[in-house]
Amino acid sequence: MPKILGESLEAHRREVRARVFEVLRAQLYERGFDAITLAGVASAAGVGRTALYNHFPDKESLLVAFVEDEAARYVTRLTEAVEAQADPVDQLATFVRLQLRVLSEFHMPPGTALASALAPAAYRRISAHADPITDRLRAILTGGVDLGRWPAEDPDVLIPMIIAALGNRTLVDGPAERLEDVVEAAVRFVLRAVGAAV
Repeated sequence: MPKILGESLEAHRREVRARVFEVLRAQLYERGFDAITLAGVASAAGVGRTALYNHFPDKESLLVAFVEDEAARYVTRLTEAVEAQADPVDQLATFVRLQLRVLSEFHMPPGTALASALAPAAYRRISAHADPITDRLRAILTGGVDLGRWPAEDPDVLIPMIIAALGNRTLVDGPAERLEDVVEAAVRFVLRAVGAAV
């Protein structure tokens, strides 16, 4: 009988997933998705290959589950940070800061871009995890208009422009000692772009 890693089957499941995701995170950014194998992940995580296949039938489902887990944790972190601010200007500044700081924490994995490495359905599942982030930004923009903190503009126009500006890796790929200056410049840029009354 296989060894149970936790006090219950649910604890065992969580422990296996945590170990596997930790290994996958490291391997993704060291070697890229193309070079990863389920057998290699299982070995590095210290779990049996059969146990891994019970959780993730293939490499694609492992990646989707990993992204879902990462995204859920980030959305919780973003929600708590934004909701700690009462003023929409402070909420938008917090949103910008967190987006850029998190972007700076993650290096792009080498190899094929995920969009071309995954089946369209799997890529759509991964992409859907941006929806709560977009919803949070929409709520901030709408709240700022409602409170008169910036002029009314169509959020469907503003959101993709803000997301595109904050998704530019060249902003955060420079020297670490400049990161805070870059982040604060981006905050000022986005606040001016929406017409924030600061």
